[in-house]
Amino acid sequence: MEGEKIIYRSFMGLMLIIMATACVTELEIESFDQKEQPSLVVEAILSDELKTQVVYLSRSDSRLDLETDTVYNPYLPLGINPLDSVTVESNAMVKVVATNGTTVEFAEGEKGTYLSNQPFALQMGVEYKLEISTESGIEYVSDPIKVQGTSQISNLYAERAISDTGVEGVAIFIDSEPDQGSSEYYRYTFEETYKIIAPYWVESDFVLTNYDPCALPVPTYDLEISIREVQNRVCYNTVSSNVIIQSSTLGSPVSKISRKMVRFIGRDNFIISHRYSILVKQYVQESEAFSFYETLKSFSQSDNIFSQVQPGAIYANVHRKDGIDENVLGYVEAVGASESRLFFNYDDFFPGEALPDYPFNCNLVSTPESHTSYCTSDPIGNPCPLSVIEQVNQGTISYYGPYDELLAPNSSCPGPYLFTPRVCGDCTLLGKNVEPDFWME
Repeated sequence: MEGEKIIYRSFMGLMLIIMATACVTELEIESFDQKEQPSLVVEAILSDELKTQVVYLSRSDSRLDLETDTVYNPYLPLGINPLDSVTVESNAMVKVVATNGTTVEFAEGEKGTYLSNQPFALQMGVEYKLEISTESGIEYVSDPIKVQGTSQISNLYAERAISDTGVEGVAIFIDSEPDQGSSEYYRYTFEETYKIIAPYWVESDFVLTNYDPCALPVPTYDLEISIREVQNRVCYNTVSSNVIIQSSTLGSPVSKISRKMVRFIGRDNFIISHRYSILVKQYVQESEAFSFYETLKSFSQSDNIFSQVQPGAIYANVHRKDGIDENVLGYVEAVGASESRLFFNYDDFFPGEALPDYPFNCNLVSTPESHTSYCTSDPIGNPCPLSVIEQVNQGTISYYGPYDELLAPNSSCPGPYLFTPRVCGDCTLLGKNVEPDFWME
């Protein structure tokens, strides 16, 4: 589902760029009046698949703190880094109304995410409208939408390749055959899942209890090396695509899609180090939806974005029912959907070659086990790095073994143990330790 929320990210990225440059440009670009209600953002991909359909509602945001850098820092205690937030539109009433008399109500699950009360599939030849009533009583309705056609993915495959920029890696291609109706416009999204193996995992770890760093004359604590109770050597992480990928057969002598590249992964990318899977979803679009995403893509990629983005330049197919002119963002589309999944290992394309580097420096370190009391009346300088118990208390390290000078020759203040940044001995910082239901070895 996260892959379907690309509209919000694209619009917010455009707005943040415009706002950040507003003080050095003479372009006449409207910005939000702080007293005005931020624009409603509507995102929905309603498909011909029999499933629980989803609608996302949020509000545009003028804050400059979005897209916070949330890359894991192995030397910061957990919970220090700020996380991005989205201003969701909650407590709305949402329904889909069809020309055949069918009405499907939606209920809010997670805040801002509305799920159909029962699974349903769009039917070809039937027009649909999405209707929204916000908590404040304002009603919105989408333009009529319908499924134009269907096309089935006939082949999803990967090849060792070199990109246009000269990078060697793995290219993933798709072939598809039109099924019924008009299938000329296509959009693709994907979810990639990859296996993570913590390189310095061992079966034991530190367990710290009864820790009082302020005790006198020295800190008190109990530190044990115990067998791990949780499997955290092998994990899996799933990431949704955040780019707009489209294709069209309009004007082509053939109506099928052949060798459409949907993903390229450099050989040094650690996500393909062990086993990798990609689920590609293909959507047959209406021409209006295709144009919407093409426009959004061109704005987000343009070198002259500041001179091109004007209010209302990207048409949204949702408007107020009462006819009042209001800038609504996003798009509601009806699609014919199909999907296919692919698995491969690094050795399938680079047999016998070294695996990509782990994304963190997994060095082994040794420091003293304890430290001077935080509450001593005669503090003295400590030239050594943080002690073991301080770092265990912060949750930043994983046990590796007894101290061995050969394994940690650069430790200036060695103690009784070797340890590593936690991310190197605990894969749950990068993924989930439960194998996905679809996973195949």
